Amino acid sequence: MILRARHLSLRFGNVVALRDVGFDLHAGEVHAICGENGAGKSTLIKVLGGVHPHGSYEGSIEVAGREARFRSPRDAAAAGISVIHQELAYVDELTVAENICLGTEPAHWGFWLDRGAALQRATQVLERFGIALDPEAPMRALGVGQKQLVEIAKALARDARILILDEPTAALAAHEVERLLAIVAELRGRGIACVYISHHLEEVFRIADRITVLRDGATVCTIPAAAADAPTVVRHMVGREISDLYARGPAAPGPVLLEVADLAVADDRGTKRLQGISFSLRAGEVLGIGGLMGAGRTELLMHLFGAWGRRTAGRIMLDGRPAPGNPAAALRAGIALVSEDRRRFGLHLEESIAFNLSLSSLGEISRGGFVQQRVEMERNAASAQSLRLKADTLALPAGRLSGGNQQKVVLGKALLARPRIVLLDEPTRGIDIGAKLEIYRLIDTLRKDGCAVLLVSSELPELIGLSDRIIMLREGTIGGRFDDDKAFAPENLLRAAIGVLPR
Repeated sequence: MILRARHLSLRFGNVVALRDVGFDLHAGEVHAICGENGAGKSTLIKVLGGVHPHGSYEGSIEVAGREARFRSPRDAAAAGISVIHQELAYVDELTVAENICLGTEPAHWGFWLDRGAALQRATQVLERFGIALDPEAPMRALGVGQKQLVEIAKALARDARILILDEPTAALAAHEVERLLAIVAELRGRGIACVYISHHLEEVFRIADRITVLRDGATVCTIPAAAADAPTVVRHMVGREISDLYARGPAAPGPVLLEVADLAVADDRGTKRLQGISFSLRAGEVLGIGGLMGAGRTELLMHLFGAWGRRTAGRIMLDGRPAPGNPAAALRAGIALVSEDRRRFGLHLEESIAFNLSLSSLGEISRGGFVQQRVEMERNAASAQSLRLKADTLALPAGRLSGGNQQKVVLGKALLARPRIVLLDEPTRGIDIGAKLEIYRLIDTLRKDGCAVLLVSSELPELIGLSDRIIMLREGTIGGRFDDDKAFAPENLLRAAIGVLPR
């Protein structure tokens, strides 16, 4: 046993983040931690990684049989614990080698960077663990998956014996996920222990030896992965059975609200990113937009909202008239966007939940230029209740919420604007199965209420389960259209995404 956490409890004011949490980790083991957003996973990581110092929590941590009292992340790193957070910590302006040595730079005379030694150290680590990267390449030239590997190499360069991976595949393409899982398996074979946190249960069952489930800040169970299955883990996570995940009634589409014809859009540099895009969107239907990364899905939704790109051809019609060309006018016309990047485009993280909920519909709660606070409070409280938002108070900063609850705030903000058309870009990315289920039901409610929903998702089961029709994009063009759910087979959608349609 290389790590043991005993009776960990931590409060933030009246909020209980951890309650008597315990688990252990053996050398050469991959131990998965599963739970809904808000279950305590991130807080546990921060305790193990020294972000929450000894004395701020109750209970104890043992490393290699000795009690550890970390005062900072540096202390945890010195004990062999390295945390790779979902938000990667790298410097784009530096090379791969310089990033690997970041914080432990070899130096001449105590303060001049020894670039030769840094390159040599990085090369040795990359070769030792079979990570195929050029140590002299600039970080800005790498993809997200490659940057993830650099973070792992950085941890290994510090002789980490315990690697904690927080949602490591959230932003990776399928082939990058395969490479990452292969690296984790290789590290296990070398005796390095891994704590693996992921919402993707298929990954968990492929790589984990044991699974610990957290719920509401407490340990529910620890079970061997070989003796469990996904429904069992989900039941422990949410405290109930999950059946018919994509429950929805029959489609009853209404009139066409949005029509896009021969749309072509260029980016700021004049590079054409979308071309020949045509489709219609009806009230009371969900139109799914799929495709590989870089296919133009996000660009399409951002342009429809008036937030990105320069139109070079085609037209967008709303109710038979030209659609507005900027976000403020789009909101007034009844179009709302839930962005893929909620932290960058969806929320003011330092501001309160209430502040964020009101942002898209201030006109409805204002008189004479002043917000009517009582009306705002009543409306926001009703929205939070309908979304099942988990927060003690709406005065809490949005940045303090879990990912799933942040996403609910972004959705609530959009829905309070009473839109007729909702543009959803990866609405369930990085959130747990319980929060996903609530968002799925919300999407179906919007559909039944006559809203038109344009849904972008990288998860084929989600796209298939929620959509009435599907369009697959490929390199900025339409690769295939699927108007009947009988044609929604994953292989058909993938063929369209890569440009190989059956004859």
